[in-house]
Amino acid sequence: MNLKKELNLLDVFCISTGAMLSGLFILPGLAFELGGAAILISYLLAGLLALSGLLSQAELASAMPKAGGTYFYVTRSMGAATGTVYGLITWLSLVLKSAYELVFLAVLAGIAIKTIGPEVNIHVLAVLFCAAFLALNAIGAKEAGRVQVYLVAGLLVILLYFCGRGVGHLEAHNFVPFMDKGWNSIITVAGFVFISYGGLLKVASIAEEVKNPGKVLPLGMIFSLLVICLIYMLTIFVAIGVMGENLAGSKSPLSDTAVAFSSNFTKNLMILAAMLAIVTAANSGIMAASRYPLALARDEMLPKPFATINTRFKTPHISILLTGIIIMVAIFIDVKVLVKAASSVLILTYMFTCFAVVILRESRIQNYRPEFKTPLYPWVQLVGIIGLSVLMFKIGLEAFISSCVLAVLGFIVYWFYGRKRADQEYALLHLIERITDRELTTHALESELKEIIHERDEVLKDRFDHLIESCPVLDIEEGISLENFFRKSAEAIAKDIQVSADELYNLFLEREKESSTVLNQFLAIPHIVIPGENRFDILLARCKEGIAFSQKYPKVHTVFFLIGSRDERPFHLQSLAAICQIIQHDDFEEQWMKAKKTEALRDIVLLGKRKRSVE
Repeated sequence: MNLKKELNLLDVFCISTGAMLSGLFILPGLAFELGGAAILISYLLAGLLALSGLLSQAELASAMPKAGGTYFYVTRSMGAATGTVYGLITWLSLVLKSAYELVFLAVLAGIAIKTIGPEVNIHVLAVLFCAAFLALNAIGAKEAGRVQVYLVAGLLVILLYFCGRGVGHLEAHNFVPFMDKGWNSIITVAGFVFISYGGLLKVASIAEEVKNPGKVLPLGMIFSLLVICLIYMLTIFVAIGVMGENLAGSKSPLSDTAVAFSSNFTKNLMILAAMLAIVTAANSGIMAASRYPLALARDEMLPKPFATINTRFKTPHISILLTGIIIMVAIFIDVKVLVKAASSVLILTYMFTCFAVVILRESRIQNYRPEFKTPLYPWVQLVGIIGLSVLMFKIGLEAFISSCVLAVLGFIVYWFYGRKRADQEYALLHLIERITDRELTTHALESELKEIIHERDEVLKDRFDHLIESCPVLDIEEGISLENFFRKSAEAIAKDIQVSADELYNLFLEREKESSTVLNQFLAIPHIVIPGENRFDILLARCKEGIAFSQKYPKVHTVFFLIGSRDERPFHLQSLAAICQIIQHDDFEEQWMKAKKTEALRDIVLLGKRKRSVE
């Protein structure tokens, strides 16, 4: 059972943006302690490197909008072993980040409760918050997304109010010295604050639940990053300009800034904003994290029950429950460990998405058809991989060890459970096959991508589709005469149409003598009428060296045979219209000649853009 498509562009934008706003209320004080006023450059640098990962992620999501996001892309590009390890560490990373956010939310709530009543246990309060978000996500993605829209709208209004009030209290001397700690510090801080851009990862994991994902996902993600970068730069600029050195080490940087230039009202407003930001981040974190066990279970890398979809709410309730239980356990882990582990895995995620795009593009897989393509390929990916590698190195040994521990846990799960069930074909094999000219693949990955495209574009198959799926396909290497070609074609389709091969051969020749069926130097569409009723079939053929139809057309490479009884005349015309729509695309001839196998030829027709007549 598939997940229900309920999320629109506004939902995608708010889920992504809400997941990234929480860092504003936690990290600037700690970052300023490390890098001073130059953290403005660090945030910008981190955003630019996140952009390389975002563009790659947007391309992958527009091509393969499936639950599990980057796990799905990595598995289909690098194989089940890499995908399983990566999927599990990413899931655990999101779990740890969500646990950290829930603890911070509980701290804020605990402060508020303490003013009106008895002190509460922070960890118990965090567990209760977690249970509430689990219930919300179990009801449905649309409901969780709607809550996210209201929360993000309120947050953006409050932050703009904060910047507007604070801009009149800026002190120029608070920005001096600006880069006293040098570029090394700027890069280190960029790695430290990179976790602030983790919301983009969360959106990709819920791609299967987005309407029109090929267009909505890239737009929502790009718009979200632009808005977040603008909000980060404005807000941190105001905080530095107002607080100066007093910002260093602040655990509530925006609230402290509000106190410095305004009344308690603004301070309380920023505390409210911090709580809203954590709520949005935790909510989207649970939503995103729960899709990873679902995707792993669909590939049999985890037990099948985790792939169960609730029949009433169309949500992965068992996967949500498992994610919630792990988060509740992680709540009791030291906060610093949670943050560093989450940051390092996030950097790895963006690196893997860059690698995945390169592998999928260079493997020349025919059915890899993203609706959004990364501009300036492959330079964007190369800059991203190199820059993110530097950040990974700078973030510190502890974070690297945390990532290695998570990777080992993921490999153990793959080795003892998923290894025996792994049968996924992946793009790296196609790339090796292309380089070495060895036969390493079947048509399995192409077929899976074809079905994903149909699901993405919400294609309702019509009669023409069903005929193409089962019709005979001829693929001839050497040049051939018209008579020999018609003989081969008649023999290939005679059994399906229940007419003798000799009779079909004669009908083909007679029809061609009446008038040529060649449309241009590349294409011919022979069509004949056969006795009977309700009879219609199609044959596809390619000849790489060309079919000698006549002196005028000595090398025709593509042939669509249409064979039907007289009462099928209306469908005959529909089929002609479908073929004309498919072949008019600029890249049809190139794709047709490059197709590796007969099934690839069939897919070119099935995936061709056209209007469908579904009764």
